[in-house]
Amino acid sequence: ILYEQPSYRGHQYYLWKGEYPDFQRWMGFNDSIRSCRMSPYHQGQYKMRIYERGDFQGQNMEFFEDCPNTYDRFRFRDIHSCNVFDGNWMFYEEPNYRGRQYYLRPGEYRRYSDWGASSARIGSFRRVHHLV
Repeated sequence: ILYEQPSYRGHQYYLWKGEYPDFQRWMGFNDSIRSCRMSPYHQGQYKMRIYERGDFQGQNMEFFEDCPNTYDRFRFRDIHSCNVFDGNWMFYEEPNYRGRQYYLRPGEYRRYSDWGASSARIGSFRRVHHLV
């Protein structure tokens, strides 16, 4: 996982296995990378619950699989909070796994700023698998 700022802050980019000759290949906004870390290996179930409002309020839905379009499945364009129970997940600002990325590990995220976002807009998300 690459971060534009030191101490794992700023825009995040998860690089899947492959070659990235320039920052546009990983959908980066610029070529500045100030910190990085490995994603922990996960083997087993994936489970996450998303909420339409902060602090785990409002309508919610549990997911166990990838979701290429949150509006089609959840009927909301924004996710204000979520609980990641199992596995590592990647939120994307746009549908079909495009736009800014936000990496989530198991834990509670009471508001979108907890996962590093500046808005609650999430268009898609998927499980982070490690290819061997």
